[in-house]
Amino acid sequence: MTDELDGVRDHYRATGLTERLKTVLAALGPEDRLLTPQQLGTLDQFHTRGLAATAELAQLAGIAAGMSILDVGSGIGGPARFLAATYGCQVTGVDLSEPFVEAARYLTGRTGQGGQLSFQAANALELPFDDGRFDIVLLQHVAMNIFDRARLYRELRRVLKSGGRFATFDVVLGSGQPHYPLPWARTPATSFLLTIDATRETIEPAGFRMLAWQDDTAVAKAWFVQLRASGPPPPPNLGVVMGPDFAELAANLGRNLMEGRLGILTAVFEAASTNS
Repeated sequence: MTDELDGVRDHYRATGLTERLKTVLAALGPEDRLLTPQQLGTLDQFHTRGLAATAELAQLAGIAAGMSILDVGSGIGGPARFLAATYGCQVTGVDLSEPFVEAARYLTGRTGQGGQLSFQAANALELPFDDGRFDIVLLQHVAMNIFDRARLYRELRRVLKSGGRFATFDVVLGSGQPHYPLPWARTPATSFLLTIDATRETIEPAGFRMLAWQDDTAVAKAWFVQLRASGPPPPPNLGVVMGPDFAELAANLGRNLMEGRLGILTAVFEAASTNS
């Protein structure tokens, strides 16, 4: 497992990320000017369909004011900041990449949301939280980097309250092997995809009951068609985070979706009672 973790860390190493962010954000104003989560939306939503997908997943999950949310694989904190600002909830983010965590804390300072948010480096298979800590756990475009899915979903169930909800928005395997490089893996060595059926078959035995299940591949395809027609978003965008080859990585994801090699799943599960 150490080799797998090292490979994923290397993919998201993002050396000097916070300094790059400071440089590109200078175009939006001085350091002491507060930014909104929406202003950062093209930069910090590291998944297909960006901010719109986060908003839809939050609504489907039933996030409300006062809830305690865990964002697993929180990246540089975009979804967490949006959720806190929109719903008035408390959000904890964890990510394997320490540069991402550092950047998430910096950007959260720039939006003035430090009281609602916290970020820390952690392995999703060994979460540093007590049992039953959270009302909702979110997982967006993360599971593809994790080999031991059964252990992942058991760990997410562990930190959820009974009756809490687990909401996932992830890439699934279609027909045939995908073309690489991709946004989460430049080679197959750090890509651990499951089919849509195998994903459900792995989640439910971990202690979950399915509430919502959507194949959003067609919606994602339409988004990529529109993106291709309009061109990449103006800076600051995800190229700042992932480097100059991000356009190629994203284009390959779109190509794989169009060819049916990959799909997009949105689903919400309820944490079953531990006594059941």
